[in-house]
Amino acid sequence: MKILVVGGGGREHAIIMKLAESPKVEKLYCTPGNGGISRYAECFDVKATDIEGVVALAKKLSVDMVAVAPDDPLVMGMVDALNAEGIMTFGPNKAAAIIEGSKVFSKELMKKYNIPTAFYEVFSDSDSAIAYLKKQNSYPAVIKADGLALGKGVIIAQNEEEAIDAVKSMIDGRQFGDSSATVVIEEFLTGPEVSVLSFTDGKTVVPMISSMDHKRAYDNDEGLNTGGMGTVAPNPYYTEEVAKECMEKIFLPTINAMNTEGRTFKGCLYFGLMITPKGPKVIEYNCRFGDPETQVVLPLLDGDLCEIFEAIYNGTLADVDIKWKNEYCTCVVMASGGYPQSYPKGLEMNGMDDKGQVDGAFVYHAGTKYENGKFYTNGGRVIGVTATGDSLPEALERSYKAVEKISFENAHYRHDIGKRAMAALK
Repeated sequence: MKILVVGGGGREHAIIMKLAESPKVEKLYCTPGNGGISRYAECFDVKATDIEGVVALAKKLSVDMVAVAPDDPLVMGMVDALNAEGIMTFGPNKAAAIIEGSKVFSKELMKKYNIPTAFYEVFSDSDSAIAYLKKQNSYPAVIKADGLALGKGVIIAQNEEEAIDAVKSMIDGRQFGDSSATVVIEEFLTGPEVSVLSFTDGKTVVPMISSMDHKRAYDNDEGLNTGGMGTVAPNPYYTEEVAKECMEKIFLPTINAMNTEGRTFKGCLYFGLMITPKGPKVIEYNCRFGDPETQVVLPLLDGDLCEIFEAIYNGTLADVDIKWKNEYCTCVVMASGGYPQSYPKGLEMNGMDDKGQVDGAFVYHAGTKYENGKFYTNGGRVIGVTATGDSLPEALERSYKAVEKISFENAHYRHDIGKRAMAALK
């Protein structure tokens, strides 16, 4: 099979490396791809959000399948456009992708079908939102942009002043464009966070190995929210008991709710969960593989990703036996100095080989370009230095050993990835 993967980050690199293991795959393409991906897949300069361009490219290359990885093209309806041309596609259609495309939709879905989540209200004018915040007078408060905002559209306000600033900058200042014209204000939940990606064909749902993301820019969960500074899998807080409760109260009810709404979800549905004192609750849904969760989950998949993608498209996921390796996987993100705000691009990178010069490690590229035999930085999150091991300490040691061998000017990474998970294992 010839497969085109749409996207250009660490997640797409992880998907490509897993597809490359499949005996069914003859040729891999990626658009727009990045420096690391270009070593394994032929890359094209078509933006991930260019629906017409991607459809034209898929037809020109006569591909057998397209895997659409990022949220924007999914929410815009790229899968619908590819399916209309008779092209087998992995990813939800536009009607289903709204589960991530609109926070208001997803919260109201959960309310309607009794899926456990935080209490919330929706606002489209700042005066009403501020009046509500003053009435509730409960902090921290969570303020979310309704639409997509590169994983940065959530502000956890510690006091009234921060909350009012957040509301004004989102609704009045359009901080995230039209995505923040409407906001959701919800109660602040406490407990360990867990990410669970799942394969689903709209009938069967198969949760993948759980993971733990580290969103804040700096050690000890300080600094601004980012797209994710590192991950570990499996997540020690996600016990068999919690998994069973999630399947009964969250995973299956969500799939069934989407079917009832006429929005059958086929693809990867991501559940962002909080294990609260009152049980697991949904913080958010994503309509695709998470980034950087994919970088620690897919290396643990003991199976053929291409076969799974085909089964999801054909509605035969129940017939596939999906197994997982009994190992740990860790990913430390090396970012550009200044991320998630302003940062330079085009800095030369040293010490770059695929294995991070360490056995058991692999470097997934997120924001890189490859020119004249050298790698250069080309984004905020530059690489995800990933490693597997028989224990969490072993995997972490390998990741950090590989990080030490890679350098570029003002490289920034967290030194405490996996620290909370380690504490939970003791």
